Formats: sequence, structure tokens, C-alpha cells
Amino acid sequence: MKALRRIEPELPVDLSPARVWYTAYGSNTHLERLGCYIRGGRPAGTARTYPGCRDPRMPSRSVAVELGGALYFATESPVWGGGRAFYDPRADGRVLARAHLVTTGQFSDIAAQEMYREPGAGIDLTEVLTRRTASLGEGRYETLVCAGRVEGLPVLTFTAPWVMRDVRWNPPSAAYVRYLAAGLLSAGVWDVEAVASYVAACPGAAGHWSAEAIRDLLSSG
Repeated sequence: MKALRRIEPELPVDLSPARVWYTAYGSNTHLERLGCYIRGGRPAGTARTYPGCRDPRMPSRSVAVELGGALYFATESPVWGGGRAFYDPRADGRVLARAHLVTTGQFSDIAAQEMYREPGAGIDLTEVLTRRTASLGEGRYETLVCAGRVEGLPVLTFTAPWVMRDVRWNPPSAAYVRYLAAGLLSAGVWDVEAVASYVAACPGAAGHWSAEAIRDLLSSG
């Protein structure tokens, strides 16, 4: 088993880093799925083709981390069907995630595609690196969050502007759960039981997805 990387809570010193840790807690925990955002393409079981990043290189490293907060499923995904994963950093709990080491430009392009925008414009990270959060709009995945740093580089993700209790939860589809859970499992830190139990307990999945059903998804490939 690999080691879990601890996130240092302090904010980064460099406000113009060349690289950042893009921290995925949803389907982009899976490198194959993330590759569609980076190289372009259409993930199996989805209804959308992604243009990809200007820089098509895959992350130089991916490490397992845990964020303070909670994961929940809400809204309706036109790509997957069912709920999408969101991160509430203000809630109690822990979120299993994978931090991918990418260039700042790649992070901007991945974020743009999550926001249904065209990649190509850089994001000014000054606010999120100094205040921990920054809003790029009112939509889902348009709120940037800096959880701290690993090896001096910022740990960045994005989520919705609302809190977990302010939105109706919605169960995720089987394809979405499979990518998310398989991505966490492939990090090499958590075993099948830990991943299945974690996802099954998240609001939106709880009561609709059992740990046994998620284990079956993982075993079916």
C-alpha cells in the first residue's frame, strides 16, 4: 500500500506557481477519465466529448490525500445521468481524493471544461491562494478552493458555491460511481472495503448505493 500524503494547512508562498496539485474527489480521481480533460476525448458511458488541454501531457505524479469536509451528490449530470460529486469544505468529515500534479495552465483548462467553457484562458489564482476560496461565477464547479499545500505547491480544487444542506441530493449513476470508486482504489492507499463504504455513506449515495453494490461494480471492472 502507498502512503497517504498529508496536506500542510498553510497557504503557499508563491502566488504564481508553475505547477499545482489539481485535487479530484469525483470521477477525475480516475486517470483514464482525467485523460479526456487533458488529451481530449469522450469517456466510456458518457454523452460528452472534451476538447482537452492546450498541454496534453498527463500529470507527472498523482498522490492520495484527504480533504477536510464532506462529499455529496447533487444536481443532474447531462454527461453521466444522476447526481454529480461536490465538495463542501465547511462540513465536518473527510473526503478521499487524488491530487494530480499539473501545470497551472492545465488546471485552468480542466476547470474551464468543468464549467462548460472553452479552454485556453488562464485563471488568476491570486485570490484563492491568499483567501482559500475564490468565485469565478455562480454555477457548479465555479468556486475555487485551496486546501493548503503539498511539497510547497498549492492543493487546488473546485466545487459549487452552496453548502451541502442547501441543495437537494441526487443519487449518482453506476458509471459515475464506478469511475470515482475505481480511481480512489487505484491510488493504492485505501482498500476495496474502505472505498465502497466511504462512497456508500456520502449524502446522495446513502440509501441508494450500498457498499456491497459498489464492491460489485469494482469487481465487474
